[in-house]
Amino acid sequence: MMAPTPQHPPAPGLMLQLLEVRALWEHCATLAMRPVWSMAPRGDGHPVLVLPGLAAGDATTLLMRRFLRSRGYAPSGWGQGLNLGLREGVIERAHEKLRALYKQHGRAVSVIGWSLGGLYARELAKHSPEMVRLCISLGSPFTGHPRETNAWRLYELASGHKIDRHDFHGPLRAAPPTPTTSIWSASDGVVAWRCSVETRRILAENIVVSSSHVGLGAHPAALYAIADRLAQPEGQWEPFHRDGWRSLVYCDPMNKQARREPHAHGAPQHGPASERS
Repeated sequence: MMAPTPQHPPAPGLMLQLLEVRALWEHCATLAMRPVWSMAPRGDGHPVLVLPGLAAGDATTLLMRRFLRSRGYAPSGWGQGLNLGLREGVIERAHEKLRALYKQHGRAVSVIGWSLGGLYARELAKHSPEMVRLCISLGSPFTGHPRETNAWRLYELASGHKIDRHDFHGPLRAAPPTPTTSIWSASDGVVAWRCSVETRRILAENIVVSSSHVGLGAHPAALYAIADRLAQPEGQWEPFHRDGWRSLVYCDPMNKQARREPHAHGAPQHGPASERS
């Protein structure tokens, strides 16, 4: 007798999928705002490894890396071509890249991952926390079930793996021991926002922006938040604050839909980890 298929919340619906066309505007908005990039916090020159999403490569993170370079960082792409899922050697090569940057610069590396790349970033931070200064994920489904995304079929096609044959969600739920930021959008049309909610309370936070999934890594608000997080002195991490004008741009995760379903994916009843208000 076949085991019953486990039930899980649905992936984002058709309306949110259609709203993914916002990505073009989000990219253009960031390019148009290039003259005011200098308003974002400036960094200390430490290395940043940027990992792309599913079926994407370093070209998709070029705008983010240009922005980071303009703020004084030393960003690097992952250098593995298209991200075709957890194929043999992918994580190992990403770890080799992390180790090379760590040795080259003589200091810890911040790791940023977009979507599937965020899962890799979190795993790198778990495996080698001494090499990772900060871990940032953007719209990454590190909790919940893979079918709560609209990309699971593409993942199976690209990777050659059937998602139901692996326990993807179990080990991924654990947060890295390093400072960790999850940036997500409640109107994401690819990944259900619940899959990106960080519930750990210590050295972890959620930053919520209004963005598409495809445009999240180029969204002006997301890039500003990334710059703010990276600019913190090493070893002096503090939660992202929403004071002043930021309250108009960044949604409060405690007041968003995340609060309506505090039991989702095993989250504690007092809601997801939040920014300092």
